[in-house]
Amino acid sequence: MRVALLSLMDAAQGEPQGLRGLLPIGGRSILRHQLGLAMALGCSRIVVLAETLTNDLVALQHAAEAGGARFHVIASARALAPLVAAEDELLVLGEGLLAMPEDALRLLGDGPVVLTLPVETGLPLGFERIDINNAGAGAMLLPGKLIAALGDLPGDWNPGSALLRIASQARIIQRELPALLLDQGRWRLIRDEAEAHRAEPGWVRLHTAGAEVRSPGSWIAAGIVRMLGPALLHAGTRPYVIALGAVVMALLGTGAGWFGWTGAGFAMLAVAWLVHQVASLLARVERDSLISWSDGAPLDHLADWVLDGMFITLCAWRSEIPAVTGVPWGIAWFPPVVLFMLLRLLQRLRPGEAWIWWLGDRFVIGALLTVSSILFPFDFVLRALVIALLVAGFLLAAKADEPVRTSPGDGGRAA
Repeated sequence: MRVALLSLMDAAQGEPQGLRGLLPIGGRSILRHQLGLAMALGCSRIVVLAETLTNDLVALQHAAEAGGARFHVIASARALAPLVAAEDELLVLGEGLLAMPEDALRLLGDGPVVLTLPVETGLPLGFERIDINNAGAGAMLLPGKLIAALGDLPGDWNPGSALLRIASQARIIQRELPALLLDQGRWRLIRDEAEAHRAEPGWVRLHTAGAEVRSPGSWIAAGIVRMLGPALLHAGTRPYVIALGAVVMALLGTGAGWFGWTGAGFAMLAVAWLVHQVASLLARVERDSLISWSDGAPLDHLADWVLDGMFITLCAWRSEIPAVTGVPWGIAWFPPVVLFMLLRLLQRLRPGEAWIWWLGDRFVIGALLTVSSILFPFDFVLRALVIALLVAGFLLAAKADEPVRTSPGDGGRAA
């Protein structure tokens, strides 16, 4: 079994009443980030060293138990021994350590190890010295049998510092932290509120760096998250609140179309999709940083279909076909239904094509329909789009059917 030892003892610099582990990053305390990391590393017991049980620790306990771990608060290092068996492994995270989860999982996941830094690099950043050459990097995974040595030390010793020296004497493998992680802000020690505020924008950028930003709408959404995400999360705004804003905007757009303002309605639906993307990116930040156990909103895909249904409805309301005498009822719905089915079909056929990503961007589609509704013959534009997508589909199919050319003498292998 793996046990995690976290700490909530050190005061933040310049704030005697504030604790370093409670400094907020992305609207959650650093201690909450460490809890997520510990559970991702397989720790089924979480031990927090703290002077007293506070409301923050109660909330942390609820989060740990929701993730299936047992939670303990201890006031001294000696109380740790009964909680860690000799065959267990102990994960120790330094107070204020903020690390990108994928880096910590890679460096700590494969057995007993002490992460280190060159002393000339580590000490100015607030890390603790081990010896003349090395400083600890704020994280280590130790055999449980080393915990017995804490009983020989005075009770006022900090267990993290004591275990760092015990591990050094036991010759636990030391692994130097790559300097690139420090340079990119992927591994840092937060010591005061000013450092926490400076770290937040970079933290959000790191967690959105892998987002699939391949179309104008997704690019705008990522920019909004990187610009406003730290402020939104710091203020406690959860992604579902922003998603509710997208729902309200979509309903307003549909209502505008009902009253005949279809141009404004298309624009509102485009903005609703954009707001939904912002909410999804913020939710992804929370999941990737391990401060949310949720795998994402189960209705996300359904929301995309509902939004397409709203676009189709507004297209049908905007059409001038129903005004023509003798036209069968419902014929105005046919072109927009075909249009949005083609948009989805082409995405499934060739998801790797760069321009295909634009077809899934409802901000672009909404802007195009807005302009068409206001400035051009709408029904003509709608049919022209359908034909253009059909031609694109045929071209993609022809490209996929091209025979593989081979070179003479290669035995029939592709050139």
